[in-house]
Amino acid sequence: MRFVLIHGGFHGAWCWSRTVSELQQLGHEAVAIDLPGHGERRDEGSTLADRRDAIVSVLRPGDVLVGHSGGGYDITLAADAAPHLVSHMVYLAAGLPLEGRTILEATGGATTQREDGGADVAQLMTDETGMLRFIRPDARGRMECFDFEAVRDFFYHDCDEATARWAYSLLTPAPVEFLVETVCLGTFWQADLPRSYVRCLQDHAKPVSASLEVIGRLGVNPLTIDGSHSPFLSRPRELAAVLVHATTTTPARPLCP
Repeated sequence: MRFVLIHGGFHGAWCWSRTVSELQQLGHEAVAIDLPGHGERRDEGSTLADRRDAIVSVLRPGDVLVGHSGGGYDITLAADAAPHLVSHMVYLAAGLPLEGRTILEATGGATTQREDGGADVAQLMTDETGMLRFIRPDARGRMECFDFEAVRDFFYHDCDEATARWAYSLLTPAPVEFLVETVCLGTFWQADLPRSYVRCLQDHAKPVSASLEVIGRLGVNPLTIDGSHSPFLSRPRELAAVLVHATTTTPARPLCP
């Protein structure tokens, strides 16, 4: 099988390097990409279409799409555009868009109104997660992480310090322009593609309530991994095995837009 691995906010293709190696050890192919506005593409614009097209451009027939955290929104957009290329979707501690709503609304984030009538992103997600204690807008209006210890507790608390510091050094400010675009996914909901959800049992970033909401809307019985929000770094071998197993599962109920 061929796995296409999509990162979440602040991260890039680099975060999957250990999991790519483990999937290859299991006899599978894996590719991880930087979404526009992230990683080596940090200076690019990042609309929903930009992000969708970056994924669709690398898809081959039969690919397994894996989205971590915010990457769940992105793999859903890609599957809506090219359902014929996707054999299975895996949502790893990930989000799922709400039909006719913005990504920001789906995360529980918030905007502030400008004098010209426009809106700026004030927070990326509900403060139930505690994310607001370590992010702030940068000069471009993107959200940057600024406190290593808080970030480590949020993303990497079960990683060794060297790994956590390496990951922290590679984080890039998160683009926000795509968050306020309305999502319409008529094809995805009708395609009813095979799909799975993996919940991280030690997750400090994805509230249990948020995972259960996505699990319910996906209509699946969840898989679990006993790790933080970043099992691709702390438990790559176990994660690779879970991803392979996920492709053998089937939904129990219909999708819910």
